[in-house]
Amino acid sequence: MTDQTPPDPTPPPSMEPAAAPPPAPVAPAPAAPAPAPAAAPTSWTPPASAATGAPARPTGVTILAVLAAIGGVFALLGGFVIFLGGTIIFGGLGAILGLAFLAYAALIIAFAYGAWTLQPWAWALGIAGAAFGIVLAVLNIIGGSSIVSQIIGIAIDGGIIYYLNQPGIRAVFGRA
Repeated sequence: MTDQTPPDPTPPPSMEPAAAPPPAPVAPAPAAPAPAPAAAPTSWTPPASAATGAPARPTGVTILAVLAAIGGVFALLGGFVIFLGGTIIFGGLGAILGLAFLAYAALIIAFAYGAWTLQPWAWALGIAGAAFGIVLAVLNIIGGSSIVSQIIGIAIDGGIIYYLNQPGIRAVFGRA
């Protein structure tokens, strides 16, 4: 029994690895001209947003806007409860107190919108809202409310007034 097939003409595979082809030559990239140095600014300006050119909103203002929106909604709900319940229980005095809380809620919500959009009038609303919050807290203390919680509210409103009066924050609202 002999094999009748002719022998294979291809050589057997080599056990040595094939040499890698030489790398293609790379042309050097043309050098870009160096930019001219910018003139140093003479006064500080807030950073501008890339999309609109408007000043960038500081993180503290963003936090104030979000918290004011949340607090404004709760103050609005509380104002309705005080207005309706106070009118039933205390008559005209309860209605006046309820209307004061509703006005305060509207002020806070307007500030939240203005701070979020960095409207120039929002700075004044923020100051007025914090001052109004201090007045309401003092009235609550006189009315017999818990003094500890009202002092915390006064401290928060005082901190808001302090923060809004910082030079960089005033500048963002156009109050340099």
